[in-house]
Amino acid sequence: MSEPVEINEDNFDEEVINSSIPVLVDFWADWCQPCRMIAPSVKQIAEEYDGRVKVGKLDVDTNSNLSMTYGIRGIPALLIFENGKPVDQIVGAVPKSIIQKKIEEVLSK
Repeated sequence: MSEPVEINEDNFDEEVINSSIPVLVDFWADWCQPCRMIAPSVKQIAEEYDGRVKVGKLDVDTNSNLSMTYGIRGIPALLIFENGKPVDQIVGAVPKSIIQKKIEEVLSK
């Protein structure tokens, strides 16, 4: 069972930019109720796509530079990175099926 990786400013390049597979990054905060609502879906996606997609969680409160770099204005925000670049984004608490659809689009390229 794969768990989401904790991503921060220290390991962002290693975990996201230099990843050989697409990466779903969940920009979240502990105080954010919608973030808590989608957390189980994010965890399930980490398990279901293990080996095909890396899933990480990035706390916006402790990693504000990365949040600013990627223009995160509202959370939860899910960014999908491929070859070190953001290729898709989902903002807000959405059903798991929406997240899966976006991931499948990236994987089918």
